[in-house]
Amino acid sequence: MLTNAKWIAAGDGKSPSPLFRKVFYLDTIPNNAVLNYCCLGYGVVTVNGIAVTEDVLTTPLTRFDVTVQYSSYDITDLLRGGENVIGVMLGNGWYNDIAGTWDFEKAPWRHHPKMILSLDVKWPDLQTKEILTDSTWKWSDGPAVYNHVRCGERFDARLVQKGFDCSGFDDSSWKKAVVCRSPGGILKPAELPPIRVLDTLPMKEIAPGLYDCGQNLSGWAKIRVKGEAGQKIVLQYGERLTSEGGIDQHINRFNKEGELHHTDEYICAGDGWEEWEPHFCYHGFRYILVENAPEDFEICTRVVHTDLKTIGSFSCSDEILNWIHHASCWSTLTNYHSVPTDCPHREQNGWTGDALISAEQALMNFDMPDAYRKWMADFRDVQRPSGQLPGIVPTGGWGFNWGSGPAWDSAFILIPLYVWRYRKDKRLLEENWDAMERYMEYFGSMAEGYLADFGLGDWCAPKETVPCPSLLTDTGYYYADACAMAEAAEVLGKDSSTYQELAANIRKAFREKFIQNGLPQPEGQTALACVLFHGLLDEGEKPAAAARLAQLVEENGFHIDCGILGNKYIYRALSDAGYGEVLYRMVTNPTYPSYAYWKEQGMTTLCEQWGMGASLNHHMFSEVELWLYRYLAGIQADGKQIIIAPVFLKELDWVRASHLGIQVEWDRESITVTVPEPALLRLPGQEIPLPAGTTTVSRKD
Repeated sequence: MLTNAKWIAAGDGKSPSPLFRKVFYLDTIPNNAVLNYCCLGYGVVTVNGIAVTEDVLTTPLTRFDVTVQYSSYDITDLLRGGENVIGVMLGNGWYNDIAGTWDFEKAPWRHHPKMILSLDVKWPDLQTKEILTDSTWKWSDGPAVYNHVRCGERFDARLVQKGFDCSGFDDSSWKKAVVCRSPGGILKPAELPPIRVLDTLPMKEIAPGLYDCGQNLSGWAKIRVKGEAGQKIVLQYGERLTSEGGIDQHINRFNKEGELHHTDEYICAGDGWEEWEPHFCYHGFRYILVENAPEDFEICTRVVHTDLKTIGSFSCSDEILNWIHHASCWSTLTNYHSVPTDCPHREQNGWTGDALISAEQALMNFDMPDAYRKWMADFRDVQRPSGQLPGIVPTGGWGFNWGSGPAWDSAFILIPLYVWRYRKDKRLLEENWDAMERYMEYFGSMAEGYLADFGLGDWCAPKETVPCPSLLTDTGYYYADACAMAEAAEVLGKDSSTYQELAANIRKAFREKFIQNGLPQPEGQTALACVLFHGLLDEGEKPAAAARLAQLVEENGFHIDCGILGNKYIYRALSDAGYGEVLYRMVTNPTYPSYAYWKEQGMTTLCEQWGMGASLNHHMFSEVELWLYRYLAGIQADGKQIIIAPVFLKELDWVRASHLGIQVEWDRESITVTVPEPALLRLPGQEIPLPAGTTTVSRKD
C-alpha cells in the first residue's frame, strides 16, 4: 500500500531531474501486480526498461499541501521471475517552480523533486509482496539538467545512463535515497482522465529552420537527429511570427527569472541517430524555430492534453461556422491539462472565469464530469475559511485580491449545476454543497443592499465598447448564483427557501438600480444581454429589450460590442427572442471584431482579444459554440426533458449535430431526429412528441 511507503528524494535535493532505481527479486511471476506512485512535480516510471504507461505529466496540479494525487497501473505483464528493476526520472513540474510565475515560486508546498511509490504483488496462492520507496533505493543525477513546466527543458543526452532501469546495471557509484518530508497533502487516487500524447502532426519547413505544423496547439516537438557530441539544438516555440519571420515570444515572457522562454534544448550524445522529446514541460505553439540542427534532422509535433472523450459533433453548410466548431474544440482541448487553463503558453493557469464561460459548450462536446469533479475539489482546497476564492485554481497564493470576483468565482456554483443539468450527475453538488454555501456567505459579505461590485467586469471587450459597469454584471451573477443554489438545494432534497428569498431580494435591488422603462442603464450590448440572459426583466419587458439589443448590433455594423461576459449572454438573449439572423450576420461578419475576422487572419483557435493582440489560443469566447448546438441544431439537453428546437436560418442549407446519442440532421426539405428517450420537437408553430429512436418530419407540412 502506498501509505506504507516513504517519500524519498535525492540526497542533496539540488538535482533538477534525479534518477532512482530499485532492484527486487521475484521467485515466480505473479498473477497480479499494481504499481502506485506520485512523482512531484512530474516523473517517468519504468519497469525493466519499459514505461509503465503512455500517460504523460502524470501528477495532476493540485494544492499539494492539501491534496496530492497518485496514479495506479497494472504492470503484471512487465514483471519476470528473478531480478526486476523499477526506474524513475523526476522533474520539477508544478511542485518546484524555479522561474517565478504568479507566485508559484512562493507556494507553501514548494520543495525539491520527490516521490512515493508502492508495488503490490500477489500470487494465486495468496502470497503477497510489497516494494516500497525507502532509503534502500539509489539515486544519481539525470540528464534533464533544466526543466520548468512553462519555460522548457534542457536535456543533455551525454548524461543519459543507459540501462539504469534494467537488471545488470552497475550502480555502485549511485547514492542512497533520502527519506524526506511529504508535500503535506493527503494522498488520493487521480480519478480524472490522464494527460496523453493524443496525436502526432507533421511539420512543414517554411523558411530555413522555421517549421509550421498548421495548427495552434499544446504539446511539444519530437526530434530525430544525428549530430556531434555536445552539439546543442535549440527549439523555440511560438504561436505567431514576427514581421521579420522569426518566432514572436513577446507574450510568453511572463516568468521573472526563467532561463528559457518556451524553449527546449537538446545536447547530442553523438553516438548515431538519437530520438528525443521533453518529459517535464509543455508548450503552446504553432511554429518552431530550430537553431543549430545537424544536416540529419527530423521533427514532428506531439499534441498533448487531458484525454477528454469527445461526445458531440457539429457540421453545417457554412464553412465559417464549421471553423468556429473546429477552433472551439481545439481551444478547449489544448487548454485542459488536469485543470482548464486559460492558454497553453503564457500562463497555463486555471482561470475560473474562462472555464465558467466555456463550460456549457465543453459539456456538449466532451465527457467532462470527472475532470470538473477534480477541479471543484481544487476549489475546496484553496478556499479560505471566509469562503473567499482566488481567480486561478489551483493557486500558490496569488489571485485572491485581484482577478477574482463574482463572474469568476461563480464557476464554483454554476459548473456543478451545469454538470447536473447536462449529465444528471449530482456528485459535484453533493461534494461541494457546504463549500458552495460558504462562498455564498462570503458573497453576501461583499454586497451592500444586495448589490455587488468586487471583481473584473466584461473582460476583453473591443476598445469602442459601451462600458458596462461591473456593478451590473457582478450583481447579475449574484442573482444567478442565488437561483442556482435554490435549484441545487431542490436537487439535493434540501430547503431552498433561503436562496429563493435571497434571489428575490437581489432581483428587486437590481431592478431598482438599473432598470428604467424596461431597459437597463447604461444601454449597451452587454447590459441588455445580461438582463435578458439572467432573467432580470419581467416577461412583458423582454421583447423591447431584445429588439433594442438587436438594433444595437445592427447599428454597430452587425459587430459584437462585448467582452467575455456579454459574449456569454448575447446568443441566448437574441436567439430566444427570434433574432437568429442578426446573430448569424454578427458571427460571420468578415471585419473586426468577429469570429470570421479571426478565421480570415489565419487563426486555428479562438483568441484572447478580438484584435488578436495577446494570446491566440483562449477558450473564453467559445459560447458561440453552444449557439451552434443549442439553436442551429436545436439540441437542448440541459433540462428535465430533451428538447429539439432548431433555428432554420435562410443562409444554411443543412446542419448535422450529435450529442450523447442525440442526433439532429436538417436540410431545406426535412429534419431527422434520433433520441435515446422520449423527447419534444419544437418547430415553427408546432410541437411534436418524439418516441425514442429516429423520426423524420417534413419541413413543408
